[in-house]
Amino acid sequence: MEQQHLSIQTISQLTGISTHTLRYYEKNGLIHPITRGTNGRRQYSAGDLEWIRFLLRLRTTGMSIRQMQQAAHLRRQGPSTARERRQLLEAHQESIKKQIEALQEHQEAIENKIKIYKQWEEDYPLEEDSK
Repeated sequence: MEQQHLSIQTISQLTGISTHTLRYYEKNGLIHPITRGTNGRRQYSAGDLEWIRFLLRLRTTGMSIRQMQQAAHLRRQGPSTARERRQLLEAHQESIKKQIEALQEHQEAIENKIKIYKQWEEDYPLEEDSK
């Protein structure tokens, strides 16, 4: 069965990443050099799409480009780097957990402030509200 190839425009549409950013990812080692067709255009595979989506998750959760490059480098080396990849992701996961805890604290503080303002609205209605 022949593998379906996806254009850079299709990858851009499916991921929300600009074609410029996709070229940047390739140039900076986040994705391997993409195969090109006889017309010279990039031909992405389903596996490339899956990896790009994973990179997006890493980036969205605050992983640095340098760490993403490290993950990509280890991935290219194959299964023998599983431990290093796992450790990299575990460290990132711990960072995400701390971010979530901090966000929850911020949310609670905001919720408390909203409760105070609602109480004030009840205790001190505007003249317009009392008419």
